[in-house]
Amino acid sequence: MRRVLGLALVGLFAFLLVVGLLAQFYAPGQVKKTPLDVNTITNLSGTGSYLGSAAGPVSAWQRTVNVASKSTSDVIVMQNFTCAMKDPSGNAPQSPVCLPAGDQNLISASEDTFAEDRVTAMAVNDAKYVGGAQPHQGLVNKFPFDVQKKTYPVWNGVLGKSVDATFAGEDTVDGLLTYKFQSTLQNVSADIATDTPGVYSDDLTMWIDPVTGSFINQTEHQVRALPDGTVALDLTLAFTDATVKENVDAAKSNGSQLGIIGALPLVSYVLALIALVAGVLMVRGTTSAKGDRDEAEIDRLIDLRKGV
Repeated sequence: MRRVLGLALVGLFAFLLVVGLLAQFYAPGQVKKTPLDVNTITNLSGTGSYLGSAAGPVSAWQRTVNVASKSTSDVIVMQNFTCAMKDPSGNAPQSPVCLPAGDQNLISASEDTFAEDRVTAMAVNDAKYVGGAQPHQGLVNKFPFDVQKKTYPVWNGVLGKSVDATFAGEDTVDGLLTYKFQSTLQNVSADIATDTPGVYSDDLTMWIDPVTGSFINQTEHQVRALPDGTVALDLTLAFTDATVKENVDAAKSNGSQLGIIGALPLVSYVLALIALVAGVLMVRGTTSAKGDRDEAEIDRLIDLRKGV
């Protein structure tokens, strides 16, 4: 029985070794991917003035959903809907409802289609994914998994290209460690609206979960002015407290799951080693006991022969 149990433990060692190798070299590449069930709503609030109006409360939302029919195991295709509105009464519509075109409180409403690599989070511009949509550059709606303390290219929709977002230190948001990145633009020539040239400034700060690469919080102050200096838009927005809390909770949950997967190789290797040692000792112990019995039997036979 001990020999059978010992051999079973040796077999368990082989199984745990395979589990550890799969968890170390295969699983990360499968789980550290943007999921294909993206359907997120981000709510923002702040203040702004538009076309010379007095500064007042502003409400905005952004909804991002994946296009399942065009997404693959390597690339995810997404549609992004945004709406920014003056909110003097605090009763602006909530996502996914926006004010109708022509409403005096509507600042902007837009729709965007983009694709990104599910591992690197970098934009993908292959027509089979995005058709004739505007090409994108850099990171669009998230950072990669295992974020590094370095400069990343981040998409800027006003300029139609990526801009550098530099690492600005670590910060804790609602108990979650985040990496802070900043992008600053000053008086850049740009189309501040359709076929309307002007000058654009933007001060963007992003708090990113370093494990999943997801946005936790964001603040932005942008100014769009006509060539003569007339301010067309002066807008300051940040994620609402409720959105930040939702992002923190999701990051903690997803990070815990990734942490378990990250620890699985070491746990598997340790248990495999224990199973191997215990199995070998049991097999050897059984063999040793059998050897002792055989030796005793030989001695008994010799004694019998001497007595003849």
